[in-house]
Amino acid sequence: MYRFLLSRQWVILTLLGLVLIPVMIRLGFWQLHRHEHRVANNRIIAAALKADPVPVESVTRPGFQVPHKDLYKAVTATGHYDTAHQVVARHRTAGNSGSDDDSGGGQQVGYHVITPLILDDGRAVLVNRGWIAPGNDPTVFPKIAPPPSGEVTVVGRLRPDESSAETGIHDRKGLPARQIMLISGAEVKAAGGLPQQVDGGYLELVRTSPAPGKGQPALIPAPDHSSIGPHMAYAIQWWLFSAMVPVGWVVLLRRERAELLAARAKAAQGPAEPAGPGTPGAAGEAAGAGEGAQAAGVAEPGAHESPTAPAAPAAEPAAPAATYEPEELRRIPWDAFR
Repeated sequence: MYRFLLSRQWVILTLLGLVLIPVMIRLGFWQLHRHEHRVANNRIIAAALKADPVPVESVTRPGFQVPHKDLYKAVTATGHYDTAHQVVARHRTAGNSGSDDDSGGGQQVGYHVITPLILDDGRAVLVNRGWIAPGNDPTVFPKIAPPPSGEVTVVGRLRPDESSAETGIHDRKGLPARQIMLISGAEVKAAGGLPQQVDGGYLELVRTSPAPGKGQPALIPAPDHSSIGPHMAYAIQWWLFSAMVPVGWVVLLRRERAELLAARAKAAQGPAEPAGPGTPGAAGEAAGAGEGAQAAGVAEPGAHESPTAPAAPAAEPAAPAATYEPEELRRIPWDAFR
């Protein structure tokens, strides 16, 4: 009954289903892990934004890699800006930092202004002062409003050094002078010629004291930590797809079996032979038709009886005529003449 499962079509269909089921389950868990990562990241960001700022010397140093638990931690630093070695990071939108947060506002592409802040001990910490619009010529260093001169105190959100693996930004070489693709101490030292040692990570500027003048770069907004994204819905969707594969396979199996049984039943009945006029079936049909006509009160062609007159009894068939033979002829011995 189920030998059709060995056909080429059903073998391929079955193997395809066996491959799709674990793949869809794996994709569902992948989306679940992304959801869990997003939730955990939101908790870290929320806690960091609520915490009081800490001195930059307590969280980073030259060559230090900022751990994930310190992401967006509020940090204070005191020193003076070194605008002679500031650089711009290309291909940045107005609403986000360009690294791991894509929930910012504007989508216009421009630059992020990266200005070193020289600390009292001679070290430098990179400060992302914000976003500026691109100029008419991308090969020319843009005009940037200067920061406050002299000693300043800044408050910023701590970010790790960027890399292509973490951000997805391609690190292009051969850029115009003082332009970079990734924000990191190594990139700024190479592009801007910064002589000082640079602390690991950088600060996204929140505020400066004393306040800067007009025309400053637009500050980068705080990251959104309220949205969990669609990852959980995607996970459930993949798992539902994986459950639909065997259900669909069973539905197709039952349909194929029903079609085969119907075809076998039809073949077992055989083709119907047409009834001729001389066959008993034809005679029966003719008799049945006549009886039906009489029952319906329909007169045969040529009949002149009134529909209301009783039908005359049918005449009995005539007996065959007897041959006349005289008595004298019967008595003659006919055998004597033979």
